[in-house]
Amino acid sequence: MNMKTIFTAAILLISTCVWAQIPSPGEMPTKAIVLTGGTAHLGNGEVMENAAIGIENGKITFVKQTGSVKLNPETADIIDVTGKHVYPGFISPNNTLGLTEVDAVRATNDYAETGSFNPEVRALTSFNTDSRISPTVRSNGVLITQATPRSGRICGTSAVMHLDGWNWEDAVLKADDGIHVNWPNRFQQTGWWAEPGPTKANEKYDEQIDELGVFLKRAKAYSENPSAQFNQKMTACTGLFDGSQNLYLHVNDAKGIMESVLFAESVGAKKPVVVGANEAWLVVDLLSAKNIPVILERTHSLPSNADDDIDQPYKTAKALFDNKITFCFDYAGDMEAMGSRNLPFAAGTAVAYGLKYEEAVKALTLNAATILGIGDICGSLESGKDATLFVSNGDALDALTNDVTHAFIQGRPIDLDNPQKYLYRKYKAKSSE
Repeated sequence: MNMKTIFTAAILLISTCVWAQIPSPGEMPTKAIVLTGGTAHLGNGEVMENAAIGIENGKITFVKQTGSVKLNPETADIIDVTGKHVYPGFISPNNTLGLTEVDAVRATNDYAETGSFNPEVRALTSFNTDSRISPTVRSNGVLITQATPRSGRICGTSAVMHLDGWNWEDAVLKADDGIHVNWPNRFQQTGWWAEPGPTKANEKYDEQIDELGVFLKRAKAYSENPSAQFNQKMTACTGLFDGSQNLYLHVNDAKGIMESVLFAESVGAKKPVVVGANEAWLVVDLLSAKNIPVILERTHSLPSNADDDIDQPYKTAKALFDNKITFCFDYAGDMEAMGSRNLPFAAGTAVAYGLKYEEAVKALTLNAATILGIGDICGSLESGKDATLFVSNGDALDALTNDVTHAFIQGRPIDLDNPQKYLYRKYKAKSSE
């Protein structure tokens, strides 16, 4: 056996050992499933005690009191979840989960393209269903993600994906749901992260906004002229002007939020969504008056300004709720793909700072689904919607008690094992020798 053959065999063996730790996608059961006796957090702000939830052919068939349902073990698999909690699958918007594997290894990062204006770049076909990260995330109840591109002024087009499937075609829930724009920063930090220098004004701020405005106005004109010569970039933007796609405006400062919302109106975008928005609490009147939804930055963050309350990021969610602004949580930022497993606990922190518990659940489920344009098919425990849900032994928003025992994506039972659990079992066995 020559060295080339030995090397090839070693690589195949290593690959087999690594990927064997990733559970295979779930299969559709042949019988109906009924979860009985649990506390159902419906996702619409309501709770049902002692609930019975029917699942068949990938859909929820009923949500009723257990005592009002006739159970037949011959026609349905009955799972007793008494004392446990049932939730709609949590949704992680604005995340690179599935587009990156190891942040420090550039070859595994597939969320950025060269150039500044890339609306035609689709995250959809780059989504990796074999990611080792995804099983660790869904073990905490996060079952849906919005795969989101990152670089440039117009980053590209995101897609809403299930965290289960053999390939991206299996996993896709909504393709090309919206286009993402990085709003220019009014101020720039000099130096670098270890030695930050003084902040200075962005002298090209107005120029950058004008450039963005010219591009999107051209795209609108193109969308209104069906006989125009085909242009890939312009074609990618047409959904912004007929309401079939969101315009996601990534912006944090209060003035930038105001300017970006007015900008979206001026270019004719039908469905603007503010993403990040750590100073949204300063412009709640505008967001409420114009009915602008918000994808709120990671709750577990530091304040954006030195004179803000130290706990302001924890309180912003309640401020949005109090002003009747539709919002959901994200976990974007450093190590966001693997960190998105902590998304439920970020919502739990908002509960500790005044947000009602069921409203936090709603922000993780139905609100997120509504903002992403999938609220009619998932996001709440309702008859006719996708059976994408999970069962926890404890409070799913509490890191100390969340313990997911069952999970379903479109009615398919999901294997909740993951590489971290595998390593835990491996070294636990070693330490007990």
